[in-house]
Amino acid sequence: MAGNKMNEFQDMLPVMASKLGGEGLIIELCKGCRLLMDKEKGLVTLESLKKNSVLLGLQDLSDDELQIMVTEAYLNGDGVLDQMEFCILMFRLSPELMHQCKDLLDHALQQECFNAACFHSK
Repeated sequence: MAGNKMNEFQDMLPVMASKLGGEGLIIELCKGCRLLMDKEKGLVTLESLKKNSVLLGLQDLSDDELQIMVTEAYLNGDGVLDQMEFCILMFRLSPELMHQCKDLLDHALQQECFNAACFHSK
């Protein structure tokens, strides 16, 4: 059942990014994180995700599936998501946005290499 829901996912982050710009997208992701977080702890926990899963249309996911989502996303091993980890997760879940970021990084690195080559040739 959950697999079908995940297959229906439509990646809207690239659209949001193009309309809001980078800073606007991060602001909106942070707002989304605050909707899901435990208000006292300031973190997304399994319990807060379960409680607020309906906001994401994930109310049919089992506790184990929700736990996997949290476990996949935390970076420091503490078992909960802070705002940075949440934003990183959202980027990781958006293949198109990740591709756009890679293209932007490649372009920036090429530009930096070009500038460095020009500087050293003078």
